[in-house]
Amino acid sequence: MGKSIAQNMAYRQSLMKYTEKYGVWRASRKYNRARSYIYCWKARWDGTVQSLACQSRRPHHHPNEHTPEELKLIRDTHRRNPELGLPELWHRLRKLGYTRRPESLFRVLRKLGLSPAAPKVEPYKPKPYEQMTYPGQRVQIDVKVVPHACTTDRSLRLFQYTAIDEFSRLRFLWAYEEQSTYSSADFLIKTVKWFKRRGVTVECVQTDNGFDFTNRFSNSRRDLTSLFEATAQRLGIRHKLIRPYTPRHNGKVERSHRENQRRFYESHRFFSLKDFAAQLALHNSRSNNRPMRPLNWLFPRDFLTLFFVQFV
Repeated sequence: MGKSIAQNMAYRQSLMKYTEKYGVWRASRKYNRARSYIYCWKARWDGTVQSLACQSRRPHHHPNEHTPEELKLIRDTHRRNPELGLPELWHRLRKLGYTRRPESLFRVLRKLGLSPAAPKVEPYKPKPYEQMTYPGQRVQIDVKVVPHACTTDRSLRLFQYTAIDEFSRLRFLWAYEEQSTYSSADFLIKTVKWFKRRGVTVECVQTDNGFDFTNRFSNSRRDLTSLFEATAQRLGIRHKLIRPYTPRHNGKVERSHRENQRRFYESHRFFSLKDFAAQLALHNSRSNNRPMRPLNWLFPRDFLTLFFVQFV
């Protein structure tokens, strides 16, 4: 038989047409079906494929369903007291002889159309994202906590700092053993030098609102500039913060972390910070030499080289 209802109906339609032309016995041999099966569907068939659909096996009635008297009591009570909620309506009906559970009353109200409809939620429509037009125009930076399952020593805490150029998708990864504003500032300096060696000048960095990047949501240090922000000012780089609790605004680096989890962390183990840094450097080199669909299936390195050849 077929894999879907429509395919099953088409199969029976073919069987019925063959039966009509050659008879039940030959159709039974050809389709390897019992003659009783063919006679059963032949009695339902009126020439259309819709008549060969399986009928519903759902019962029309249930022995414990609400009686007409109970349904009338519910309608009348709800009509006289439309402002009552479900618990109050159920309590009022109990005084009038209603013996069902509140869950049964809820299902009946919904079936009768007396239950208030849930407010319609408008689907989220993201605004068009600003596309970068040249390398270094904006670099997204974020931190990923290395899973404990990847370390042999449970007391060892490791962190991966990631910087990804929005235009070329070129990534720079570095390993740290602490997540702090000092590590973030040090990573920013390394990021600027790493991109500069490849001919890219970083103009803007985009981060979330974590305390390792900004004191924006700190109760005691809100007016103080973090070390990361001070480093960005000293290097002449604009620091852009995304909307709070909206990681999709940093979507490229977030997707990068998901790919790291699938391609790297699920199959690697680390003994120390030095071992983690060595393996992360190899993974960074592989990731920058992997074809990507947004780049028309070019490597990030090749895409960057092609841009310099064409436009520089």
